[in-house]
Amino acid sequence: MRSIILNLAVSLDGYIEGPKGEYDWCLTDQDYGLNELLARVDSWLMGRKTYELMCTMPDNGGLPRMKEYVFSRTLTEVRDGATLLRGDTATEVARIRSEPGKDLWLFGGAALTASLLKLGLVDELQLAVHPILLGGGTPLFRGIKERLHLELTGTQAYDTGLVVLRYRVKKSALVE
Repeated sequence: MRSIILNLAVSLDGYIEGPKGEYDWCLTDQDYGLNELLARVDSWLMGRKTYELMCTMPDNGGLPRMKEYVFSRTLTEVRDGATLLRGDTATEVARIRSEPGKDLWLFGGAALTASLLKLGLVDELQLAVHPILLGGGTPLFRGIKERLHLELTGTQAYDTGLVVLRYRVKKSALVE
């Protein structure tokens, strides 16, 4: 079964975008483990806002084209190569995970991340913690009210101050 890997940039104070939706604070001067992730995945899961942002970026924001699964209750269509998912999230994810292929990159946003975490569907977290305090914006773990136990599987610190934290979600330790 394919694993779901949450891999995101996050500020030290826990935001994935600034107060005005900005992400100009994300460091892009190095690889920061991206090529390692890209070798593991062939598809990404994203919510509507992230999908719409990706559609505005020339050349896909420098990221390779992959199969896109877009979760949205308001979109009626998506670009070629993307699949719009409007049904039950758990059912849709179970179907995608059972298909052949590499692992799945949970690319954003906060609402989809919270939903998949609550459903116990995220297997790994890879957080690129940036050396900045945004003071506001969209929190990564918005709406998470239950404990989720994690096992640290790796860290990587860079000379820029960015630190990548890798965790495995302890499935048996989900607390309702």
